[in-house]
Amino acid sequence: MKVVTGVVGNDIHVVANRLMELSLNARGYEVFNLGVNTHLEEFFDAVVETGANILLISSLNGEAEGWSREVKALKAKYKGLDDLILMIGGNLAVGRGDPEEIERKYKNYGFDLVCHQIDLNTGLDWLEEFIEKRKAK
Repeated sequence: MKVVTGVVGNDIHVVANRLMELSLNARGYEVFNLGVNTHLEEFFDAVVETGANILLISSLNGEAEGWSREVKALKAKYKGLDDLILMIGGNLAVGRGDPEEIERKYKNYGFDLVCHQIDLNTGLDWLEEFIEKRKAK
């Protein structure tokens, strides 16, 4: 499967982004890493250009919420993305916040999987479980 990944907005956490890429490659995914400081439209452009099945957005500085509010509108704007898996992970809030509320908020923005302060391997396990459940339907 193909994955477009990167760090959203004005976030420069390049090390975590590179670890994500390496971990995805090790699990057999074909990765298109957009790097840091990526705007939401760039993610969707890359999904269309590469034919990716998964969009995995990362944020470590807590500003993802401001960027993520447009996810549903952008997904609707780009045709043919009904089966695209949308995943976001990292530190998705400034401060602690209630994890259940944060997850609910991001799912309402249009994400299928929300990994707020979840370690990388656990998040990727969740992704693989999600893919298997989707295949079973």
